[in-house]
Amino acid sequence: MPHQPASQALSRFRVIDLTQVRAGPTAARQLADWGADVIQVQMPEHMRGDDTLGGQDGSDYQYTHRNKRSITLNLKEPEGIEVLKKLAAKADVILENFRPDVKSRLGIDYEALSKINPRLVYASISGFGQTGPYATRPGFDQIAQGMGGLMSVTGAQGEGPMRVGIPIADLCGGIFAAYGVTVALLEREQSGRGQWVHTSLLEAMIYMMDFQTSRWTIEGEVPTQAGNFHPTSIPTGVYKTKDGFINIAVFGGKIWERFCEALGSPEWITDDRSKSKSNRSVHRDWLNAEIEKKLATEGSDHWIEKLNAAGVACGRINNVKEAFDEPQVKHLGMLKKVTSKWLGEQTLMGQPVTLERTPSTIARAAPRRGEHTEEILAEIGFSPEDLSRMKTAGVY
Repeated sequence: MPHQPASQALSRFRVIDLTQVRAGPTAARQLADWGADVIQVQMPEHMRGDDTLGGQDGSDYQYTHRNKRSITLNLKEPEGIEVLKKLAAKADVILENFRPDVKSRLGIDYEALSKINPRLVYASISGFGQTGPYATRPGFDQIAQGMGGLMSVTGAQGEGPMRVGIPIADLCGGIFAAYGVTVALLEREQSGRGQWVHTSLLEAMIYMMDFQTSRWTIEGEVPTQAGNFHPTSIPTGVYKTKDGFINIAVFGGKIWERFCEALGSPEWITDDRSKSKSNRSVHRDWLNAEIEKKLATEGSDHWIEKLNAAGVACGRINNVKEAFDEPQVKHLGMLKKVTSKWLGEQTLMGQPVTLERTPSTIARAAPRRGEHTEEILAEIGFSPEDLSRMKTAGVY
């Protein structure tokens, strides 16, 4: 079945996805969800390694590879490389996450493929960057979380470093790569030329440290763990109520005053220990203990309603099931239905951005390995006889 765009926004672009595992496939999914014709290139079944996310029928794989088509191609065979080059000649984007030396050895690096297609946007995702002392090291999400500083500011003080509960380096690296690709495609409209786009898990983590980074680069302060409490805005964090826990975020003097009034403690507004942001920082332990004394008198639902009515940000702390039970989450319609011819109806998360005129949807479920090989190769000019010979020769 020909390309079924999930949106009209990027439907004119073709993307060849050579990536494996998570960061690269995430970048490809972002582009596919906005309509690009993403062709996932996988190794033939007989020579594949552990390049899938929990198996092709698993929820992880199904979520990550929706809206794509799949071909198999043996890049260890010279003819497999030639087929890839023919695909690249008619593509807008190549996505890859080989080690930096591998693509050059195979002759499919940016320099080689841009000679075939000068308009090609070639995107590389690596663990640590394309050059430098760590360029050839293997890189994985948790390694980047640690090296980028994230684990040093996550978790409770004194309990040692803590990883984040999602593969945030992979996800951010993939999203940044997709963002870089779209910027390069926009620039190509002026210059008529493609370019090499590259990012890494380490760069993604360093960038995502955000204000924690500027605390060091501007103020010379090394951030540390603050547990469930914001490191610089007090009171902001997780607080215990009579029947559970809630998040409260108090930013700014006016909101601080409304917070004090809502908790029935207007004296905190003028108390020397809490009347200013700097004093609240010094006396944070005293203040947090006093807040929890007040919160212990009523349940979470009471305080969520009362604080939000007072204009103070406050919310419950959900597990994943509870998150999707939230009325606002239901209203936002982030869950989408799609039918897999292999697995039946599925419910998957859609994109978190809405384009009113060209929205994203899920047009097709994740493909089986090589499901569209002959279809796609026929689109670029291979005859049935060519395909039969190539299959026999192990090219796909």
